[in-house]
Amino acid sequence: MEFWDIYDKDKKLTGRTMERNNWCLKDDEYHLTVLGVIARPDGRFLITKRVMTKAWAPGWWEVSGGAAMAGEDSLTAVKREVKEETGLDVSEADGGYMFTYHRENPGKGDNYFVDVYRFIMDFADEDLCLQEAETDGYMLATPEQIKEFADEGIFLHYDSIKEVFIL
Repeated sequence: MEFWDIYDKDKKLTGRTMERNNWCLKDDEYHLTVLGVIARPDGRFLITKRVMTKAWAPGWWEVSGGAAMAGEDSLTAVKREVKEETGLDVSEADGGYMFTYHRENPGKGDNYFVDVYRFIMDFADEDLCLQEAETDGYMLATPEQIKEFADEGIFLHYDSIKEVFIL
């Protein structure tokens, strides 16, 4: 069973945890998620396509990310998520933390902070090992291609993270 830490509105740990996807948060409580944007030195970004069996946003494009587990800091969480989803180890990559944004869903028990990271590293197609249960392919996309997907309404979080696609 997976647990997530609960944070207050100032992004301070409360000392309490919640069970994964048990949307029980009060309106002033949050859990922590992370996004790891991978850029190559040639200015292209690794994006993955969500499998069609996903309940939410199937077939949409995204960057690696997910929830931080209880006891896990944001950097550890993003390194784990990127490794699980792409097979890439960003420990030695240039870049790092960029910014945090948050979402509030009043009365729904699902408020969250999102720590956004950008890592710049060179890698080859054969370095990738995609998580088949999560992804249905990948693309090395230009910022313009990513914006086109966003304009079509098929790129997750674009309006919140678009600045990370400017190198």
